[in-house]
Amino acid sequence: MGNVVHKLTNQDIEQLLNQINFSTSNLPNGMKARTKYHDTVISIYNSGKVMFQGKHAEHIARQFCTTDSVTNSKSSKADDLHNITYNDYNCIGSDEAGSGDYFGPLTVCAAFVSKEHIDILRTLGVDDSKKLTDTKIIELAEQLITFIPHSLLTLNNTKYNERQALGWSQVKMKAVLHNEAIKNVTNKIDTKALDYIVIDQFAERNVYKRYALSDLPFPNQTKFETKGESKSLAIAAASIISRYAFIKHMDSISKMMHFDIPKGASHKVDLIAAQIIEKYNISKLDSISKKHFKNRDKAWTLVNKKYQ
Repeated sequence: MGNVVHKLTNQDIEQLLNQINFSTSNLPNGMKARTKYHDTVISIYNSGKVMFQGKHAEHIARQFCTTDSVTNSKSSKADDLHNITYNDYNCIGSDEAGSGDYFGPLTVCAAFVSKEHIDILRTLGVDDSKKLTDTKIIELAEQLITFIPHSLLTLNNTKYNERQALGWSQVKMKAVLHNEAIKNVTNKIDTKALDYIVIDQFAERNVYKRYALSDLPFPNQTKFETKGESKSLAIAAASIISRYAFIKHMDSISKMMHFDIPKGASHKVDLIAAQIIEKYNISKLDSISKKHFKNRDKAWTLVNKKYQ
């Protein structure tokens, strides 16, 4: 029986909890949640470690926990010896938005930022999108898209749910979209001037390559960076544009549904999802959300309780 352990961030654990139904009662001391998924026991501990036990433990672990901080910490010492100051080079950066949100699509952007554009981006205030308000993201993105070569791809909820039903993990969806967006950008620029392709890491290189369905455009120049937005303005720009697209889609959904549709996967999201079921139906909810998130079951429970 395989046994795989990963150390995850709180955000990664929250996302895992939202994608699979876990039990949180009658657990050993120190354990936060546990479940059995495809003959694999998954145990989440308060320490942030996640254990996968079973014949297919390694495969299941790769689906959900590819950004293993333990693995990253081992490689970081070697990477520090060859730390790359990406902003001194011509780079394509790529990032995504919407992966941890129940409502809305998955958006991915790749953007080419030359050395000559670095000062302009700094002057505009380009930064980690997580530090920026939605208003600032919209303001920046609408400027960036006018002069930064980029490719923006959106996987709407219907297509997302179709892929998920076929067995695609979210990691696979992201790998395919990132690789396509990057290829699109390489077709828009003179690649002789390209120094690096920098991907905000959501999977280790070998996992990304296996899931991408096509070859990396320039594998020798491709790097994977955790917390990439703080290391490369190309990634920061891509992040802002992908987040911009996600915000715009969420605004459209809110107008269409006559609800203020919240981001994330909190209890507030469950309440709005339950209201949508009541006002419309479950099919309408599924058309604007990611079906495999636990919020769907929680919304159903809220609706059923109301009529018991």
